[in-house]
Amino acid sequence: MAKDRPKQPHFKHPSEFTSAEEVTAETAKALDWAAASYAHAMYWNKEFQKLARLDDLSQVEQDRIFNELVVGCITLIMLSLDAPDLEGRDGMKAQLEDIRDALPDAHVRCLRELGCESKHLKDWKKLIRMRFEEYARDRHGVRAAAMKLESQDKELDLKGLSRIQAMVPLQAVAIGAHEHICRGQTDGRDDLFKFILNQLGRFYVEFRVMLEGRRITRIQRIRAAIRIFFLRLRRRLRR
Repeated sequence: MAKDRPKQPHFKHPSEFTSAEEVTAETAKALDWAAASYAHAMYWNKEFQKLARLDDLSQVEQDRIFNELVVGCITLIMLSLDAPDLEGRDGMKAQLEDIRDALPDAHVRCLRELGCESKHLKDWKKLIRMRFEEYARDRHGVRAAAMKLESQDKELDLKGLSRIQAMVPLQAVAIGAHEHICRGQTDGRDDLFKFILNQLGRFYVEFRVMLEGRRITRIQRIRAAIRIFFLRLRRRLRR
């Protein structure tokens, strides 16, 4: 995918919608554009460029890393739409699942409009699906590890469980993206992981604010969970 700043696509006015399918497709298009834009900003951040050691890598490898950031942001949205603690999810489960499933196609359409060769479009759709399934599986291990870490300091209570649940999508994607960007060679790359987690955390909070309509208490809980995780991570890395 081109690493140029994504051009904002044309979005239909709500009055133009004639079906629920159009609403789903247009929502997925908007979320895909948001994900691609955020990934672009992450990639061109000078700190990321340094931590990812991009100057030492080939153009092919730089492109691969950029693509992992794009896929990471897209899959973070997809996992967030699945989050059981999402406000109003019970009443909108089917709609949220439709949007989640429409995101890979939305990205492929965007790439097609940018002139991406047809032979690469199937690969992109396959990559998004593969990473989503991978990170969805990893959620169970992330949740178990977080529960173990939380219970080391004190008895696990509902508040602690709520923080853990809020962090699961973010942690699963941050850990996976870091692993793929480093091609599994993550030793000594802790600062890169912290950068990815911090940047994806901001995107995650922004998305939840947008989706849940600025429900301050819930968003504050997510921000608190991210801060607590960073504090514990720093303590572990100093040992």
